[in-house]
Amino acid sequence: MKPTIQSLIFQEIKLKLANQDSIGNALSEILHISPDAVYRRYRNETPLIATEIQKLCQHFDISFDKLADVGKGKVMFDYPPLNTYDFSLESYLEGILERFVHLKNQTNPSMLLAINNVQFFQLLNFPQLVRFRLYFWAKTHLQIKDYATEKFKHEKTSDKAFELGRDILQLYNQIPSTEIFDPELMRGFMRQIWYYYKAHLFDDPSYALFLCDRALLMVQHLHDQASVGKKFVYGTKAPAEGNMFNIYVNETINAETTFLYETNEAKGLFISHNIMNYLHTSDEVYVSDTKKILDKQLANSSLISVVNEKERNSYFFDLEKMIRSFRARIEVDINF
Repeated sequence: MKPTIQSLIFQEIKLKLANQDSIGNALSEILHISPDAVYRRYRNETPLIATEIQKLCQHFDISFDKLADVGKGKVMFDYPPLNTYDFSLESYLEGILERFVHLKNQTNPSMLLAINNVQFFQLLNFPQLVRFRLYFWAKTHLQIKDYATEKFKHEKTSDKAFELGRDILQLYNQIPSTEIFDPELMRGFMRQIWYYYKAHLFDDPSYALFLCDRALLMVQHLHDQASVGKKFVYGTKAPAEGNMFNIYVNETINAETTFLYETNEAKGLFISHNIMNYLHTSDEVYVSDTKKILDKQLANSSLISVVNEKERNSYFFDLEKMIRSFRARIEVDINF
């Protein structure tokens, strides 16, 4: 029997509460009814009225259209609207951290990622790279007026941004992940550095070399993690247990960055959107279809973590060679 909309609403609420509070306590405050009255609705003994459904959907950010099954071939996505950003590194990281905390609070979480251009969570090992990537997005792609006359400056990441990035990185490291890279990893990012250098958009042109050096460190750190099949923070050692990291190489190209997660309670999907924004859905059919495609992509890719040392070394050598090529071009131009 197909679950009722009322049952589906309570399923969504349980996932969003993530065992941090009981259904009775949380909903009695929202609906202004007793916990017993909440549980009668939870057991479908009492129907939710229209105003109660409205309150719950608004409070827990639940799409009623999605629950009502608006039709085959239609999928409901949610995303952070651009007007919610103040385009600081801090506000961007806060939204990502909230998603990771929710995922980590569920049972047996795991991730399957196909990476296009940049592995953002690994980038967090080097905050200067994250700050540049967000700045490029805001100034060049979105053309935010506040950035119109500014040049990118060498500034220390704020303490809050550093802490947010560290917290996201630690949660990401703790959740087992299988990730598909391709030969174009970091190439687009290096083109962004080259573009800013040639467009005289660095306050200090030599900072482009510093970013190239950090990009090299990131690739070397990825190589170190691939060798042991575990994720760990740059500058530390791999843990004896946990932090599983399976890396595959797709010899063609990953069309977009796809982040599929699974827990005992739920499955969902994030897709890159407007360069650095993201779409999210937990639509069962769409997630299932995407999982099938990713599984086929895995089958056609080569595992390079722990095993296949020759292929692993070759892959990361080519990445380093590409980054060094961009760095050499900048260095020659600076000294010309």
